[in-house]
Amino acid sequence: MSLPILQKTSPAAESQHSFKHHHHLFMEYYNFPNYKKSKPKLFRLFFLFVALCFFYSIGTYDFEIQGLFGTNPSPTHCSSAVNNNICCDRTGFRSDVCYMRGDVRTHSASASLVLHDPSLGNTTTQSEEELIRPYTRKWETSVMSTIDELHLVVSGNQSRRSSCDVVHDVPAVVFSTGGYTGNVYHEFNDGILPLFITSKRFNKKVVFLIVEYHNWWVTKYADVVSRLSDHPPIDFSGDNRTHCFPEAIVGLSIHDELSIDPKRTHDNRTTIFHFRAFLDEVYRPRARALLIQVEQTPQSKPRLTIVSRNGSRAITNERELAALGERIGFKVAILRPERTTELAEIYGVLNASDAMVGVHGAAMTHFLFMRPGTVFVQVVPLGTDWAAENYYGEPAVKMGLKYIGYKIKQKESSLYMEYERDDPVLSDPESVNAKGWETTKRVYLDGQNVSLDLKRFRKRLVRAYEYLMVSKRRLLG
Repeated sequence: MSLPILQKTSPAAESQHSFKHHHHLFMEYYNFPNYKKSKPKLFRLFFLFVALCFFYSIGTYDFEIQGLFGTNPSPTHCSSAVNNNICCDRTGFRSDVCYMRGDVRTHSASASLVLHDPSLGNTTTQSEEELIRPYTRKWETSVMSTIDELHLVVSGNQSRRSSCDVVHDVPAVVFSTGGYTGNVYHEFNDGILPLFITSKRFNKKVVFLIVEYHNWWVTKYADVVSRLSDHPPIDFSGDNRTHCFPEAIVGLSIHDELSIDPKRTHDNRTTIFHFRAFLDEVYRPRARALLIQVEQTPQSKPRLTIVSRNGSRAITNERELAALGERIGFKVAILRPERTTELAEIYGVLNASDAMVGVHGAAMTHFLFMRPGTVFVQVVPLGTDWAAENYYGEPAVKMGLKYIGYKIKQKESSLYMEYERDDPVLSDPESVNAKGWETTKRVYLDGQNVSLDLKRFRKRLVRAYEYLMVSKRRLLG
């Protein structure tokens, strides 16, 4: 049986581009045969202790105000840049980043940032120009071709210099919210995490200039933006005023899939654990307000949350899975996020969980909301092995989670009923994926559901449960 204990009704259905607060989240809690409301204080205290140990070991969570040049993430490039000059680091595989220092002025009509150099005199020619598309998937020419290109110009023509409509005494960071924005994985991997890496050093004394500005993105990530900047973001194309800055970074630094390489950060010590602590700061206050209506009583069972999918790659025997989790000893909940569900709601549920189970897909990005020391079990459908491991498995380990991957067998995929046993779709997924992304998407991402072999999957849940219980006993001595 199931009992819904948390349900919020949103206004009329909204599209991704009209995102508003107070969205819909449906939670089901299971207990077989009896249901009791509960709140696992011991587990929360344990994992709070584990998280604090992680954070203490990597140093305090501080922000330092430093100049752009000489502390950039690529110390071997642009470190000797000087005033009134543009330095572009194009050595990265994932993104280009350009640095401007001096009298930097926006000119949205020409998609330009102009650096005025008085040493050039009143010349009519430009001494330097760089072109850049400020998005973090540099190697994907198809999506990069959709990103607005900016002109970065050094000019000495004083007579053509636009007067400042708005004068800022802090640097600008310029980036695009185009491309794959709209998919939560890309929003975090290509946007939020690189924005954190790039702007953290400024201690909120920075202005964000957004190319391809979307109101829904600004609303959805308002709490993130407000904790990285004291200033409202600016719509670069939509604001025709001339904004003047003493410095600008155009483009964002990105390291790897949902990861941070401390050696490439401005202080050589910022890690993914700092980002995880940042997410606590962003979402915890709102989550507490949203979840305060949930009544629970103390108990010691570890909490397992199953992240449900609608449509493709759904677990068709989800309720049986929940019952199995209860029999093993978990307090089980099914999280059913909708496209417009507020992120703080998802954070609140997962941050309070001890284990998370879900099928490979963009929603697995939410492992970022799990506490270090907890368990992430990812169900890996046919044809998704590489992506599941690289996009979520490895990053989860780097963030201190106990990662358990579960590669399904042919019989656990709905494709088993659609293809002959010797068809490459079943017998050789790599050869099918080699045909290209569209084939992968059609066959494996959009074309299959999962019916778990619960006898086989039980071993993973038992492993997760025993890991949590051993960790608890160690803490309690």
